[in-house]
Amino acid sequence: MVNEWAGAQVLVVGLARSGAAVARLLLRHGAQVTITDRRRVEELGEEANELAQIGARLVVGGHPESLFDQPWDEVVKNPGVPYSAYPVTEAIRRGIPVVTELEVAWRIRPENWLAITGTNGKTTTTSWVGHMLEAAGVPHRVAGNIGVPLCDVVEAIDSKEWLVAELSSFQLQGTLRFRPHIGAILNIYPAHLDYHGSLEAYAAAKKNMFVNQGPEDYAVLNGGRKDEHHLMAGVRARPAQFGGPRRPGVPGMAVEGDRVLWWDGFRTEPVCAVGDVALPGEHNLENFLAAGTLAVLAGASLSAVAASGRTFRGVEHRMEFVRQWQGVTFYNDSKATNPEAAFRALGAFPKNVIWIAGGLDRGDDYRRLLPLLQEGRVKTVLTMGQSGPRIAALAEEVEIPVRKVSDVEEAVRIAACLARGGDVVLLSPAAASWDQYRSFEERGRMFKEAVNKL
Repeated sequence: MVNEWAGAQVLVVGLARSGAAVARLLLRHGAQVTITDRRRVEELGEEANELAQIGARLVVGGHPESLFDQPWDEVVKNPGVPYSAYPVTEAIRRGIPVVTELEVAWRIRPENWLAITGTNGKTTTTSWVGHMLEAAGVPHRVAGNIGVPLCDVVEAIDSKEWLVAELSSFQLQGTLRFRPHIGAILNIYPAHLDYHGSLEAYAAAKKNMFVNQGPEDYAVLNGGRKDEHHLMAGVRARPAQFGGPRRPGVPGMAVEGDRVLWWDGFRTEPVCAVGDVALPGEHNLENFLAAGTLAVLAGASLSAVAASGRTFRGVEHRMEFVRQWQGVTFYNDSKATNPEAAFRALGAFPKNVIWIAGGLDRGDDYRRLLPLLQEGRVKTVLTMGQSGPRIAALAEEVEIPVRKVSDVEEAVRIAACLARGGDVVLLSPAAASWDQYRSFEERGRMFKEAVNKL
């Protein structure tokens, strides 16, 4: 394969974790790399010095106009850097390609990508696919938005291995030629509209999963979400689906009665009983169907998929069982950073839920949660953060008691006082964490620490 990066002039905007990974990869392939970051060099830590020592040029403490005193072949934008940031807007104005590290990783190693995106369920489904492929003995590596930069692994795996990649809309928006052999969009709900500007732009970023695929590839959607089937318009890949009614010639996994079945497009085969799927909630059954469909397309046996349904224990901060204390069960669903994710979590429990909710207010529509609140599943709501008052108003509308708390530690203390045997205490914030915590992971860890101190 021709090394298209040798001698290329590349500007990396935003260091962070994926920025450092893509800079290292490009340097190994002979590119001339400049890294620009708003932070000062002392704030960037030792990694910046290490990159400078292996040949990267650093322009830090801001993004000066002099960056464009030289021509660039490509600009690689850290996924978290907005398109309104100066180096990005100037590159676009000059007609310089702007991509993310996903594009770089794929162009260096384009074989056997199994890529997964969606508003909710990405990490659980990606991890579950990895678990199924492991059970089936299918060589693979899991990476991407799941915490392992793609550019750190693409050179370390054989071209015959599957690269199972969790991808965000931020990563996908910055692609030009990216083409996974198997690509899945799990679902699309309003999210990250502050970044993308509109739901249509957000969906268009997700659809980059499919736009370059050919007839030998697979494009996978939720068969039960007909409002998303428009995403297949103009797509040349073979369709596959999870859930929903069977369609002739379209393979996938679905539920019929109390059984999970595989449909190869023409006939069905049994996989397992619905009750064999260990993780709670309808949303996790949906994640299992998605993961099973993808794993089978990648070569896993139905028996391996069924075994994984029984043995997969989930992912940290996603409906994670924390502890049972005096008959009260605590769950950490800190990754529920939007109303739809919280809706799915609350739907897993029929009654007696003490719900801890609230966080960064991004203007999300919380009325999506009203039907579940009206059903009597939630006995008390503990609200925190910027969006707490809006969630409190919704609960009070259906006469559910509300207590305002300052943080997750206070929420755990109050929940422990209010709860009785058989109750569930659920942290499922329906909001991002950045108003109080550095990440949803930090929020979830602090919740678990507080629970384990009881």
